[in-house]
Amino acid sequence: MSLRSFIQANLLQDNIRVIRKKVSKEYEIAGILKKAEPQTILFSNVSSSAFSVIGNLFCSKSDFAKYFNINQTQIIPLMIQAISKPTRPQVVESAPCQEIVDLHPDLDTIPILRHCHKDGGNYITSGVMAAYHPQLGQNLDFHRLMQISKNEMAVRVVKNRHFDHFLRDKGEIDVAVCIGNSPNILAAAATSVELGIDELTIANSLEPFQIVKAKTVPVCIPSETEFVLEGTVYHNKTHHEGPFVDLTDTYDIIRNEPVFVVKAITHRKDAIWHALLPGGLEHKLLMGMPREPTIFTKVNQFVECLDVHVNPGGCSWLHAIVKISKKSPNDGKLAIDAAFSGHRSCKHVFIVDDDIDIYNPLSVEWAMATRFQGDQDLYIFPREPGSSLDPSSEPGSHLTTRVGFDLTKPLQTCGKDFIKAAFPDVDLSTYFE
Repeated sequence: MSLRSFIQANLLQDNIRVIRKKVSKEYEIAGILKKAEPQTILFSNVSSSAFSVIGNLFCSKSDFAKYFNINQTQIIPLMIQAISKPTRPQVVESAPCQEIVDLHPDLDTIPILRHCHKDGGNYITSGVMAAYHPQLGQNLDFHRLMQISKNEMAVRVVKNRHFDHFLRDKGEIDVAVCIGNSPNILAAAATSVELGIDELTIANSLEPFQIVKAKTVPVCIPSETEFVLEGTVYHNKTHHEGPFVDLTDTYDIIRNEPVFVVKAITHRKDAIWHALLPGGLEHKLLMGMPREPTIFTKVNQFVECLDVHVNPGGCSWLHAIVKISKKSPNDGKLAIDAAFSGHRSCKHVFIVDDDIDIYNPLSVEWAMATRFQGDQDLYIFPREPGSSLDPSSEPGSHLTTRVGFDLTKPLQTCGKDFIKAAFPDVDLSTYFE
C-alpha cells in the first residue's frame, strides 16, 4: 500500500481531519499539528504552494501496526524478520513519483515548513535520503535539511554514520531525498544495519513495493513516493545549520554542515507533502521504534524477552521499558546489561514482569512503587558515552550516567503478595440503556 492509498482509505473512514482554510507554511501548520497531536491533519490550502500538506500520520505504535494490519506487539517480530531476511524490490521503468520532472528546481515552490521561531530556516524533516557509493552500494537514512537558497540546503550529517562515511570517502555523493513515504520505507530508513546493506531491501521485506531509477542521479527510489529532490551533497562546501528542535524538544546547536545542491525535483501531479513535526510523537516513533528490535534481540540472548517499548516519555530514545519472563533472580540485571548493549544511546532502562503493560505509564510506575527497592534493584553505570541528544550529558564528550531499574517481583515472597488483584470482568454496555 502506498502512502497515498493509506491516506485515501483513512479519509473515507473519517480518521483524518481536513483543514480547508488557507494556512501558512511558516509556523502556522506546525502550531496546528502540535495542538492537534495525535490527530492526523490534512491541509488542503497552503499559502505560497500548490501542494497539500499532511502531518501526525503515525504518532503511536498502534497507528503503525494498523497500517500492517497487526497488533503492536507483533511489530518487533515483523521488523526482526525483515532485517534478517531482506528482499530486493521490483524495478520498474516509469513511476508516479516522476509524473512531473523539473530540471530547473525552485525550493520555494514546495511547502518546506518553518516550525518554531528560533529555527535557522525552513526545514525538511521527513526526507528519506537515498545515497549511492560506487563500492558500498546504496544507503537509506534520515537527514534533516535546512533551506539556504532556491536550490541549496544544509544537511545535518551525524558523524560516524554510514552517510558520513560515504561523504568523507568520496568528497561528494549523489543523493535523492524522498518525501511522502509509506511506513515500511520510513521504518527501514530508521534502522541501524551493517554498512553495505540497502535498507530498501528491508522495506520490501516489511511490505513489497516497486522502485525506479532516479532521473539525474544513480540511485533507486520508491516508485510511489510523493516528492523526490535529486542532487549532490558536497563535503567541503559547508553552511551553518540550525538552530533546530531535536528529539528532546530542545534546540540543537548551530554547526557548519555539508551543502546539498538540488539539481532536479520530481513529484506526483497532485503530490502531498509529509510534514514530520520535530520533537513530535511521530518523530519520536520513527526514532525509537527501530531501536526496539535490537534491544529485544540482545535481551533475548540472556533471558526470555517478551516485548520492548522505547517510550515517548523518554523522548523515544533515552528510555527503554523491557518486559521479560523472569526465571532466575539475576534475570533483571542480565536484561539491563543486554538492553544497554542493544541501544548504546539509552540512558535509563526499566525491566518489568509479564503482567505489566509497558504501554501504560501508570502500570510501569505501579511496578516501581510495589516491586522496587533502591538499595537492591538499582544499577548505576557512571560516566559512560551517551547520546548527543541528551542536553544533560557532558558537553563535547556526551558522557552520561546510565541507570537500570529492576522492577520485577522476587520469585519467592516472604510477606505480602506482589500480584495485582483482578476485578471481575463485565460488559458495561449491558447495564446502561
